Amino acid sequence: MEIEQLNTKAIELLQQLIATPSFSKEEDKTAAIIKKFLHDNGVHVSLHLNNVWAVNKYFDAAKPSILLNSHHDTVSPNIQYTGDPFDPVIDDRKLFGLGSTDAGGSLAALMATFLYFHKKKNLKYNLVFAATAEEEISGHNGIESLLNNDEFMHTFEGRSIEFAIVGEPTQMNLAVAEKGLMVLDCTAHGKAGHAAREEGINAIYKAMKDIEWFSAYQLPKTSEWLGKVKMTVTVINTENRAHNVLPALCSYVVDVRVTDVYTHEELLAIIQQNIQRDVKPRSLRMRSTRIDVDHPIV
Repeated sequence: MEIEQLNTKAIELLQQLIATPSFSKEEDKTAAIIKKFLHDNGVHVSLHLNNVWAVNKYFDAAKPSILLNSHHDTVSPNIQYTGDPFDPVIDDRKLFGLGSTDAGGSLAALMATFLYFHKKKNLKYNLVFAATAEEEISGHNGIESLLNNDEFMHTFEGRSIEFAIVGEPTQMNLAVAEKGLMVLDCTAHGKAGHAAREEGINAIYKAMKDIEWFSAYQLPKTSEWLGKVKMTVTVINTENRAHNVLPALCSYVVDVRVTDVYTHEELLAIIQQNIQRDVKPRSLRMRSTRIDVDHPIV
């Protein structure tokens, strides 16, 4: 296909995707649209959960493979939307709608790129396209499940994918590194008591001391590409429903954005040394990643 034809197809596809709600874990309808689009353009398509993937027509497992990946799930629309988030309006050559930028634009562009190369012979590499789910919630049933899927991995006959081009809104700048994520559930323990009497230990006050540490502490190492580790308290709760009872427990959540100069385990150890509360990471799997700036693709 010619570039202009691909451009038109990509925009039409993006409008279709915007008009179809695809919240995380509810991407089955957009997965069906993507699968049909590729099939209608002569591509043999595979589906794993709500992840759609395909390889170039003349795929050769002896050659290196490049993954073209972006996601087709979205967050819920912001209450400040001034228009219909599911109406793909084009105004002044700009396409508006939920997911048009994050990451529908990237997804449609990568799909058009894949189609451009799909039937070309004698490529020095394979192209693998994957439209994946649950990116917005870091879910287990998105790219992670695809990379653990037997059918997908057997395609490469034991070889690793050389690298991936991942579509996200970056203002057309190439990103060479990405922060990881560690979410911490913290609990301060006090002792229940009546607010009118000198009794009990207020768990909120104990939590506040540690929350102040999170807001003020600066880790010594800074990443060349990603800057400083960012630790942000985002949620705080007690089980109290009465105004006159000192809470025995106060729980709070910390969002930690991890750079490439610390491992999750190193950061967790530093935090546990400074916080006198129960600290439990929800997961240690969302690691910081980077590619060498001397890599040929960069």
